[in-house]
Amino acid sequence: MAESIFVTKSFMPPQDEYIAQLNKIWENNILTNRGPLTIELEEKLRKYLAIENIIITNNGTIPLQIALKKFGNSGEIITTPFSYIATSSSIVWEGCKPVYVDIHPDYLTINENEIENAITTKTTAILATHVFGNPCNVDLIGKIANKHNLFVIYDAAHCFGVKLNGSSIFNYGDISTCSFHATKLFHTGEGGALFFKESSFYDELFYAHNFGHDGPLDFFGLGINGKISELNSAMGLSVLPHMQNIVEERQKIVIYYDENIIGYRKFKLRENTDWNFSYYPIIFDSETQLLKVQKKMNEMNIFPRRYFYPSLNTINYLSGQDMPISESISKRILCLPLYVGLLEKELEKIISILRK
Repeated sequence: MAESIFVTKSFMPPQDEYIAQLNKIWENNILTNRGPLTIELEEKLRKYLAIENIIITNNGTIPLQIALKKFGNSGEIITTPFSYIATSSSIVWEGCKPVYVDIHPDYLTINENEIENAITTKTTAILATHVFGNPCNVDLIGKIANKHNLFVIYDAAHCFGVKLNGSSIFNYGDISTCSFHATKLFHTGEGGALFFKESSFYDELFYAHNFGHDGPLDFFGLGINGKISELNSAMGLSVLPHMQNIVEERQKIVIYYDENIIGYRKFKLRENTDWNFSYYPIIFDSETQLLKVQKKMNEMNIFPRRYFYPSLNTINYLSGQDMPISESISKRILCLPLYVGLLEKELEKIISILRK
């Protein structure tokens, strides 16, 4: 039986390189609580990404919750219905109310031209997602936020390495968050990060991810446990040196798809974006067509993913607002397999099903 082809596969660094990092943990006898590997990884990421401030966390959801705790103030958060559930569930979890704005039909990011219509006296922040690593219209969103005195949080879970106008996408907004989950381009097994330009935010955000501790005995304020372990940081230090190869290999697959997949719509990449080749979604004419293709692929041990599905506004504990574009796209979009090590013969099998 042929090996299954999943939508993604975690990049595994050479085992000896990971073991070399683990040996440092045994030497230090430090497993967590901001050990030397975590501090080293933060510094290397700061240089690699050309960003100013970073706090690594234990997953990609905690940064959203911390950002909303700081900026949400139990108010209304303007957000997108086309994202992973963590974007909206974090809003509700932090006692805020998600107010949805539909998406742009081409870029698939929040439609910046409809944001102002959703602002009320209760609005405190905008939480927008850079979808599949495709940036939002950050310039216009920034202008709207300044005009109405709102904070901007970007869910940049898919955006490791993405640049907009020559600068890291993490440099936009008041806070950007990223996921370092095992399925992501760069990963630490489980992990994530907070990024922010204002150094004045650092203490409050740092304490927030560390139970509020200000030293071993004092407390700065309210906090939770968002600390990453040294075991996870060791994985990140082992993966980071391979990022150029990871991106190049994924780019080759994207180019192959682009050259051989005809008749399916793809999202439009934002102008002046250096993309990271994180996902390969295609949009079908109908949900029926998508389900037919998905069923045939599954029969051949190929497992693409309906991502993002369903449109978040349709989930029972969320708002129930009608979002026609997001609802339509979410029913018709499918992410194809994309990962380092995906073979050309496997790509041919995927494409042959699409052609039929």
